[in-house]
Amino acid sequence: MVSQEQRRRQLAREKFLRQQQRRTAARRKSRARNSVIASVLGVVVIGSVALYTTGVMKDDKKDDKANASADVTPSASATSKAPDPCEKPAKGSVKKLSWKKEPAMTVDTSAKYTMKLATTCGDIDVALKAAAAPHTVNSFDFLAGKGYFDHTKCHRLTTNGIYVLQCGDPTGTGTGGPGYTIPDENLKDKSLKGNVYPAGTVAMANTGQKHTGGSQFFLVYQDSQLPPNYAPFGTVSDAGLKVLKKIAAAGENTGAGDGAPNATVVINKATVTKS
Repeated sequence: MVSQEQRRRQLAREKFLRQQQRRTAARRKSRARNSVIASVLGVVVIGSVALYTTGVMKDDKKDDKANASADVTPSASATSKAPDPCEKPAKGSVKKLSWKKEPAMTVDTSAKYTMKLATTCGDIDVALKAAAAPHTVNSFDFLAGKGYFDHTKCHRLTTNGIYVLQCGDPTGTGTGGPGYTIPDENLKDKSLKGNVYPAGTVAMANTGQKHTGGSQFFLVYQDSQLPPNYAPFGTVSDAGLKVLKKIAAAGENTGAGDGAPNATVVINKATVTKS
């Protein structure tokens, strides 16, 4: 017989998956509509990939809102909005970039790579797993080099059932992507035990289908129970984890445990460095 806590987590995961399916259907309708408009205007429209966030991390991750992008059980009641712990975004605008296919592989799997997300809430440093997730790291190296993530908002925060911040969508809607997808990688990472993504994990959001990762990703700030369907490709530093917890402490805007963060979380600059 399952405990009340186990049942709560099960319901949260099921809700998250239902949300992911609804968002995937909505994105498909949107892409179909855009395709018709493009044909009338004679413009080639490259459909963006909806990540997850979560498929639980649908490309929302989730969803995505890893784009993700998670379906969680609502809290009993919304709490009062906490003060914004973050600074104003740097001047600049999001670049509208899209590509038809995954960038050529240039990553050196024998080297160490780190990603720095200079956000309005503080720097989040990530040690990337180039050897275990070469396509994913190669894609992030490429996108960061093009300024793809600069000035983008982290559009989703979940605070109930699963505990993640989802970023990587230039549109800020949970439906954006780079125009191409990358394969799932490293789904048997030794850090994933008992279907738990430990705090500090950085993983890809997707649409809920295999090999649909794009640019949306999620950062886990507290151990979260999720099926191993989201490619883990990095680990947040201790200092970065403190930044994530500060963001989470400010809550999200629905009071139900899954919405836009109350904190003004903007990636001013993303850089990937090889060492």
